[in-house]
Amino acid sequence: MKNAIAVKLSVGIAHQTALLFICSMLLIACGKSGNSSENSANNPTVTTGANDAIPIGIAFAQTSNIALLGQEGSDGVKIAEKYFNDQGAINGRPIKLVYQDTGGDEVGAINAFQTLINKDKVVAIVGPTLSQQAFSADPIAERNQVPVIGASNTAKGIPEIGDYVARVSSSVAVVAPYSVKAALKQNSQIKRVAVFYAQNDAFNKSETEIFQKTVKDLGLNLVTVQKFQTTDTDFQSQASDAINLKPDLVIISGLAVDGGNLVKQLRELGYKGIIIGGNGFNTSHIFSVCRQLCEGVIIAQAYSPVYPSEINTAFRKAYIEQYRREPPQVSAQAFTALQVYVEALKSLDKKSKINKLTLPQLRTQLNQELLKGKYQTPLGEIAFTPVGDVIQKEFYVAQLKMEANGVNGKFSFLSVK
Repeated sequence: MKNAIAVKLSVGIAHQTALLFICSMLLIACGKSGNSSENSANNPTVTTGANDAIPIGIAFAQTSNIALLGQEGSDGVKIAEKYFNDQGAINGRPIKLVYQDTGGDEVGAINAFQTLINKDKVVAIVGPTLSQQAFSADPIAERNQVPVIGASNTAKGIPEIGDYVARVSSSVAVVAPYSVKAALKQNSQIKRVAVFYAQNDAFNKSETEIFQKTVKDLGLNLVTVQKFQTTDTDFQSQASDAINLKPDLVIISGLAVDGGNLVKQLRELGYKGIIIGGNGFNTSHIFSVCRQLCEGVIIAQAYSPVYPSEINTAFRKAYIEQYRREPPQVSAQAFTALQVYVEALKSLDKKSKINKLTLPQLRTQLNQELLKGKYQTPLGEIAFTPVGDVIQKEFYVAQLKMEANGVNGKFSFLSVK
């Protein structure tokens, strides 16, 4: 009897052991299958079908005190998305823009980039809005080997962040001196210069260095340098201190809201000389801030709505039809950034079908391709240096002209030849 029981127990244990072995093997197999799916998800081809849209990330400010500038960037890429998709986009395949709000600080830009890269799986990114944000967010794109083109980043050192970082917004070192020379052309008696800049913004700190160097190189007397914050609204103290030194020229490096309010308060306190605004003034939103007191402010620009080219004529027409105003510089640069991606993708697709590439492969090959090209854009003909800085031939200087109602205005272009 005991032997019979022992046999039954032995058989039962053998069955259990066999069952446990089978289950273990199934679990291992399932685990391998799951890992295979995960690897496939992390290293997919760009699309599964020849007509699937190619995602491009847009990282602009939609909230915060720089939302007006971010909106101009968004306006430009929206025009570009429709324009290029109507033309067949990437040899018949459309592009699809994926938006993430950068807000107005570095944390917002970092979060936007991480989401676009890791969740949205974009091929490339246009953005962020500010140079200050780019210094924090662009290294994330670099580490992930995702191409990023800055459409409004003009501070020194942006392209040097990494191999995957480029920009279509010309360096402030190139653009800023034009406005000082235009001011001297209007008044050759200018001798004394007061400079204001937003000390909490990387771009404005970079820009003011160029302005101050230009002033000294031209033999002018820099009588004061006044600092403020982009979040400030009251500039009475700085403005009064500068006016007491009797400057012939005031140069402001700030954004539209703070810079416009500074212009307004300078005029209200009695300053009657020429005012130069930096790149942050390159927006039609400036008119609603300083209103009739915007009159006469001089601004150097990398874009003119009347530049005579087929692509600029088409862009300007579409922009005016959509928004009922002339396109500003940031919108034109954002359009150009997307244009560069489209033309580089078209060129790459002719060499090797991009729907056969994994996402990392496409990102890398796109980055290499875009740096090789020459592009006829609303900004004129552009190309890139080996490190990704834009090479641009045409630059302009505009003066703000207000209408009689003191609300609406325009950029009136000056001769700087």
